[in-house]
Amino acid sequence: MMSKFDLLDPQNSTLIFIDHQPQMSFGVANIDRQQLKNNTVALAKAGKIFNVPVIYTSVETESFSGYIWPELLAVHPESKPIERTSMNSWEDAKFVEAVEKTGRKKLVISALWTEVCLTFPALMALKEGYEVYVVTDTSGGTSVDAHERSVQRMVQAGAIPVTWQQVLLEYQRDWSRKETYDAVMDLVREHSGAYGMGVDYAYTMVHKAPARQA
Repeated sequence: MMSKFDLLDPQNSTLIFIDHQPQMSFGVANIDRQQLKNNTVALAKAGKIFNVPVIYTSVETESFSGYIWPELLAVHPESKPIERTSMNSWEDAKFVEAVEKTGRKKLVISALWTEVCLTFPALMALKEGYEVYVVTDTSGGTSVDAHERSVQRMVQAGAIPVTWQQVLLEYQRDWSRKETYDAVMDLVREHSGAYGMGVDYAYTMVHKAPARQA
C-alpha cells in the first residue's frame, strides 16, 4: 500500500498543472511571475525527463483566461489540455477520469490560484484517498497571505508541500543513474539559478569542460 513515507518516483506519481494561463497569472502577487513561469516549466521538464504522466487543464480559455503558457505546453506538445468551466478541477468528470486513468495515487499538483484552483481539488483528492503534493513555488495566489493560508489549510488536511527542485532531485535521487544524469544537469543549469551556476563552474573549472554556447 502506498504511503506518504514513500519517496516520490517516476513510477508512483503524476504531475498535474492547473490553469497556468495569462489571466490567472495577472492576479498572482505572492511570487515574481517570471520566476513562477521558470519554476513551472522546469517542473514540467523534470516530468519529461523521467517519463512521468502529466495532466494539463485550463479554465474558460477563449472567454476569459487565455491559452496555457506556450512555454509550458511546448514541453509536452502531445498532451491535450482538459478544458473546464469549473473553478474546481475535481468537479470536472473528464479531469477525474484522466487522473484515474494514470493509476497513480501520488498527485503532484501546481495551480493558479493557490486559494482556489489548487486548494479545492487538493482537498477533494485527499478525501478520495489520494496523496497530494502541492508544489508551492509553481503555484501562485492573489496575495502572500492568500497563498500561505491556503497552503496551511491543505497541509492541515494532509497535503505535503514541496518545491519543483525537490521533486526533480527526488526523482533522480542517485547520481549513478546515468540514463537521466545529463538531462537533469542540463535542466539545473537552465532553470536552477545559483545551483545551475555552481554546476557550470564545476564543469568548466574543475572538470575542464569547454565553455558552452548559449
